[in-house]
Amino acid sequence: MSPEDLAPEAAALLASVSITPADVAECAPLTGGTYNSLLRVVLRDGRRWVVKRPPSAGSGPTGSGPTLRYEHNLLHGETEYYGAVRDVPGIPVPRLIHAESDGEPPVVSGLVMTECPGVPWHEADASLTPGERARLREELGGAVARLHTVTGPEFGYPARPFGPPAADWGRTFTAMTTAVLDDAVRYGAHLPRPVARVREVLAAAADVLADVTRPVLVHFDLWQGNLLIDGAPGARTLSGVIDAERMFWGDPVAEFVSLALFGDIEQDDAFLAGYAAAGGNATFTDSVRLRLHLYRCYLYLIMLVEVVPRRCSPEQRAWTRQHVGGHLVAGLDAVASALAGRP
Repeated sequence: MSPEDLAPEAAALLASVSITPADVAECAPLTGGTYNSLLRVVLRDGRRWVVKRPPSAGSGPTGSGPTLRYEHNLLHGETEYYGAVRDVPGIPVPRLIHAESDGEPPVVSGLVMTECPGVPWHEADASLTPGERARLREELGGAVARLHTVTGPEFGYPARPFGPPAADWGRTFTAMTTAVLDDAVRYGAHLPRPVARVREVLAAAADVLADVTRPVLVHFDLWQGNLLIDGAPGARTLSGVIDAERMFWGDPVAEFVSLALFGDIEQDDAFLAGYAAAGGNATFTDSVRLRLHLYRCYLYLIMLVEVVPRRCSPEQRAWTRQHVGGHLVAGLDAVASALAGRP
């Protein structure tokens, strides 16, 4: 893709920071994202940037296409995330150069940011030795603990997709789960349990959310595709924590879901050692485990519902229904079991 082929929207974003197509040496779309569009831009002076825009009109929150309710103005959250961690030491995140926004509260229509070096962790994972993988997981644990020292002014998504923020985490998370279940009904998404039953199970455990009193920065999408590593084999380091568009202010325990998406974070000794060494609370009480089950259910619900408005292939839908659906059933059963075991 030549600089002359820059989309008008991308060119306009670059013009906001005094960059013209003549200043661009290379540009190419970045793959791997599942929602917003990404463009890598290499300037003639050697700077490497990423231009990020919402889906085009008709397919995203700034267009008229179908989305999930929480996906309203996602780039506003990502803007807030990078600003919040800017001064936290040892966190390799992109530096935000420009956020194009309009209105109040602001609707962010594009970002220009620096490109972090390295490759997505999952692309290099097969080449890692067990020792190097453990060292990287420990490094990641320390980084996440430092991220969790950042607190916000209120609970929930910064763009407030469900209206004014609730006063506490319990009502905030209930609004989040209510929205995705309403989306399931609206789009006719296939869930392994009836929507009414899912609501009932989640509501029965909602009182445990009162244990969360501090709105902490939660990325909520820290799978390996959003973690970059860089360096020579045997000496690689964590070089990027990217794509923070799904962030919210809430319970730090929620972070553990994507860090062990279909696994058990309690078995990740290296990560937990790094998390504890950097000051994170890695004690798994009954409350923590029950909350973790709730957050797993929330993420699995998002994954099951989003395949409909995104018009995923029949093969992808079938995989999601079988694989993610099975994990949702396990999560709901775990919540019910924990409630049954209460005094």
